[in-house]
Amino acid sequence: MTALPLSCFIIAKNEADRIARTIRSVRPWVDEVVVVDSESTDDTVRVAASEGCRVVTQAWLGFGQQKRFAEDQCRNSWVLNLDADEVVTPALRDEIIALFAGDGPAEVGYCMPLELVYPGADQPRLWARDHRYVRLYDKRAVRFRDSCVHDTVVTGNFPIGSLQAPAYHYSFRSYDDLKQKLAERMALYAKHARCSSQTKLLARLVVERPMNLFKYYVVRRHFTGGLKGLKYSWIQASFRHEKVAHMWRARNSGVASTASPAPHPQPHGTAERQGGAAAIGSEFGLFPKAPPTGEIYAERA
Repeated sequence: MTALPLSCFIIAKNEADRIARTIRSVRPWVDEVVVVDSESTDDTVRVAASEGCRVVTQAWLGFGQQKRFAEDQCRNSWVLNLDADEVVTPALRDEIIALFAGDGPAEVGYCMPLELVYPGADQPRLWARDHRYVRLYDKRAVRFRDSCVHDTVVTGNFPIGSLQAPAYHYSFRSYDDLKQKLAERMALYAKHARCSSQTKLLARLVVERPMNLFKYYVVRRHFTGGLKGLKYSWIQASFRHEKVAHMWRARNSGVASTASPAPHPQPHGTAERQGGAAAIGSEFGLFPKAPPTGEIYAERA
C-alpha cells in the first residue's frame, strides 16, 4: 500500500497498554506517525518506537498547545490527529485514501465522527451519535487553538468537508477512570470559565444535571447502550453539574476550588470532592473507588 502524503500525530502520556492499536490503524498507509509524549512513566515511548513511530518528548503545555507543538513536528502539510485511545476504522481509512486520489482533498479540513466504545466492548452501541471533530486538515490553513483547555481546530471562514465513516473512541478504561478524568477536566474548565452572574449560576445548578442527562441519554442516544448507557449519561451529567458547582463556589468564596486542579490531568490525582452530586447507588456515584491505572485525556464536552 502506497503511503499518503500525510502525517498522523498522537499526543500521549502513560498509554502503553493501548497506543499500539491506534498506531496500527494508520501506520501502513500514512507517510509518518509522530508521537509527542509528555514524560510518560510507563512503556509508552518504547511501544511507540517499536511500532515505527518518531517519538518526541515534550513536557505538558496544555491541551491546545500540546497539539500545536505536535503539528510543528510533522513533515507533511496535511495532518491527521488521533488521541491514543482512538482507532481509525477500515471504512474511514478507505474514505481518507479516496480523498487523496486524483487532485487531492478539495477542502482545507475534514471533520469525522468519533463513536464512543464502552469498556469491555469492541464496537460502539447501536445508533451511536457522539461527536464530530476536525481531525484531518492542511496545517498551512488551519490549526489547533492556542489554549490550555480547549483542543479544537480553528477553521475560521474556510469551508470544511465531512467524512462519513467513524473512528472508534475507547475513551475510558473503566467507569472509575471516567469519573477521575471528568473530575479533573471539569475543575479545569471551571477555573478558566468566564465569570457568570449569581442568578445564571443558580439557574444552572438547578437545570445542569437533568439537561445533560437528557442530552447524553436521549439526544446522543446512549439509551441504546442499556444500563451502561444510563450509567455513562448519569456520570457525564453529574460532573457537568459539578463544574457549575465549582464556578458557584469560586464566585462566592473568591477561589477557584479548595483543591486547585493540575494543569494536566494526573494519573494519580485526587478529584475535587466538595459539592458533589448525589449518587443513585454506588455504581453511579461521582468518585472512583480506586485510583486509575493510567492517564486518560478527558472526553470533550
